[in-house]
Amino acid sequence: MASGDGSARIRRLRFDTGATWLDLVATVGDAYGETPVERLYDLARLREWLGAEGLLPRHDPGEDDLLRAHALREALRSLALATVRGNAWPAGDVARVNEFLRADVPLELQAEPAGPRVRPPATARESLGRVARQAAEHLTGPEAAMLGTCPDHDCGMLFLDPTGRRVWCAAEICGVRHRVREHRRRRAAG
Repeated sequence: MASGDGSARIRRLRFDTGATWLDLVATVGDAYGETPVERLYDLARLREWLGAEGLLPRHDPGEDDLLRAHALREALRSLALATVRGNAWPAGDVARVNEFLRADVPLELQAEPAGPRVRPPATARESLGRVARQAAEHLTGPEAAMLGTCPDHDCGMLFLDPTGRRVWCAAEICGVRHRVREHRRRRAAG
């Protein structure tokens, strides 16, 4: 996957999927197109993503954490797609996510002067364990029935749709792109 290819729109991190674990899956732009774009292309980008999700660890992530994030992302993508399609989960991806779940640490509440909060993760491994926990809970709970995929053939981004009315990952991106394609197709045909 290219990190320098594609537009700024494709390279920007997405936080509109409805869940942190799906935001991780969305760290590849145009995942099903001819030229997928890696959005977590370096440690600075991983730190940015973890910070935006409220999961920035106390200890700075390393290169191995970036590789782990990629591995978790792809295993979660596989499990989510299997869930949406009504297929069995691939055993290798279940085992991979279970590895991350074993690194999960119980949450602790903290009373802070700025207000109560959950103790931040100590390491990126712990951060990814929290992501895996949310995914496991969603994939085995009522949220599994709320999983949707963007119908744009290049995008296919996974998202939670609790209303049952969401069609596109983002109407202003893929919805507009679809309407433009349909308009051009009708003009060419007519």
